[in-house]
Amino acid sequence: MSNEPVITPALPSAPSRESRIHGCLLGGALGDSLGYAVEFDDISMIRSTFGPDGLQDFSALDGGSHFSDDTQLTLYTVDGLLEALEWANSGVAADTNACLWLAYLRWLATQGVPVPDAAPFQPPRWIDSHDVLKHRRAPGNACLSGLATGEMGTFYRPVNPDSKGCGTVMRSAPFGLVPYIPAEAVYKLSADAALLTHGHPAARQSSGIFSIVIHALAAGRGLREAAEYALGELDAGHLRKGEEPDADLVVRLETALRLGAAGELLDPEELVRELGEGWVAEEALAVALYAVLATAPDPTAAAGHPQAHFRAAIAVAVNHSGDSDSTASIAGNILGTFYGEDCLPAEWLDVLEAPEVIRGMAAQLAAVTGA
Repeated sequence: MSNEPVITPALPSAPSRESRIHGCLLGGALGDSLGYAVEFDDISMIRSTFGPDGLQDFSALDGGSHFSDDTQLTLYTVDGLLEALEWANSGVAADTNACLWLAYLRWLATQGVPVPDAAPFQPPRWIDSHDVLKHRRAPGNACLSGLATGEMGTFYRPVNPDSKGCGTVMRSAPFGLVPYIPAEAVYKLSADAALLTHGHPAARQSSGIFSIVIHALAAGRGLREAAEYALGELDAGHLRKGEEPDADLVVRLETALRLGAAGELLDPEELVRELGEGWVAEEALAVALYAVLATAPDPTAAAGHPQAHFRAAIAVAVNHSGDSDSTASIAGNILGTFYGEDCLPAEWLDVLEAPEVIRGMAAQLAAVTGA
C-alpha cells in the first residue's frame, strides 16, 4: 500500500456576496450589450451578418456595442433600493416602492419625456450625473407610458393593466440581491415595482419569480435548484388574495426547465416555437432560464468552467428572432449571481460601456447591505 498522500482537487470556493452583486450587474450589462446589437434582427439576418452560428462575441462587432434601457433601468432599480435602504439604515422608515417610482421618474426624464407636473420632485442623486444613462436606447413603450401618467401604479389601480412586456422582468434582478429578507418579501418588492409600469399578472409574477431566482442563487443554491424553488414559490401563498398563478407563465417556465434538462440545445427556430420570442415577461424569463440550464456544465465534472458557461449561455440567449438584449441580460444576471465575477470574460469587460458606472452602483449596493 502506497504511503503517497492522496491529493484531492480543491473545490472552487463560493463567491463572496460582493462578487455576486458585481457579477449580477456586470453580467446583465454584458448580455444586454451583446444582444442589443441584434435586438431587432431575426435569426436569418443574424446568420447572414455573423455566420451560421450567429453572434458569439464582441470581437464580431466593430467598436463593441452599447447597453440598452435594460441596464439603465436595472441601475435605476438599484438606486431606488439604495435610497430606501439608506433611510432604513438611518432609522427612518421609507416606502420602498415610492423610492423606486421616484428613481424611475428620474430615468424617464433622461429619455426626453417630460415628468408630469403631478409627480413629486426629487433632487438628483449620484446615478443622475452620468451622461451614458441619458441616451435613449429603445425603451419599452409601457415603461414610458406608465411613468408618464404621473400616477404611482398599484395592484388596485394599475397603469397599463393589459401590458405584460418584458420591461418589468429585465430590470428586477436587484431585488434578489437584498440579503436577510425572506423570499416572500423579495417577491412582493419586485412584483409591486412591476406595477409601476405594467399591470398584467404575468408581468408582475414574472418579475417576482425572477427576483426569487436571484435571491436563491445569492444564498448559495444551484442553478436548477433555484429555478425549481422559484417556480414553486408561485404556489407558496405570495400572490395577492384571490390571484392565481398566470397560466402562460407556469407553462413557459415548466417548458424551460424540461428542455434545459434534456441535454440537447435547441436551434433558434425551435427555441422560439417552444418558449417564445421574449418580448413579453414570461417568455423573456423562460428563454433566459433555458439558455442558462441547457448550457450548464456536467455537475459531476471535477471542475466547472464559469467563463465558458457564460459565453455559451449568452450565445443561446442572443441568437434567436426575438428580444435578444432582454433575454441575454436576464441570463447574464443569473450567471453573474451564481458564479460571481469569475464567469465574466475579461475581453468582454474591456469593451463594456461605462463599467465604472455599473461598478459604482454595485459597490454602493454592497456597502449599504453590508457585503
